[in-house]
Amino acid sequence: MAHAGCGCPGSMARVIERNENEQATTVKQASELRQWPVQLHLVPPTAPWFQDSDILIAADCVAFALGSFHSDLLKGKALAIACPKLDDSTPYVEKLARIFAENDVKSITVAIMEVPCCRGLDMMVRQALAKSGKEIPLETAVIGINGERRN
Repeated sequence: MAHAGCGCPGSMARVIERNENEQATTVKQASELRQWPVQLHLVPPTAPWFQDSDILIAADCVAFALGSFHSDLLKGKALAIACPKLDDSTPYVEKLARIFAENDVKSITVAIMEVPCCRGLDMMVRQALAKSGKEIPLETAVIGINGERRN
């Protein structure tokens, strides 16, 4: 099977088989999104939602892979999303460092996919935290391509 993209295993085309009984639900989930915008390029570092907050920094694909994204990861958190592979991530470390330094952040959760390129987002957040000079609890959630949390 040929790889799409530049040979990255995370770009390999795959079909994910689902059991239809697992997907059946009649209850609509409420959104847990508490602010706009969410894209890291667009969020202002001094946005009021970052003050006294738990922050979720999620790779773009996480919300699509993890069916329970809103209830399991987003609920009660300020959100910033980014893609370490496709975005121009040059300003991300500086911007995240400013967010951490200029706000009273309670905790940081980084949600990434299991594919190798997603590790870059976790590394950027860790660099930004070190650069901010603050000690903030940090957790990394790794989501499998099949939609299951790996840790």
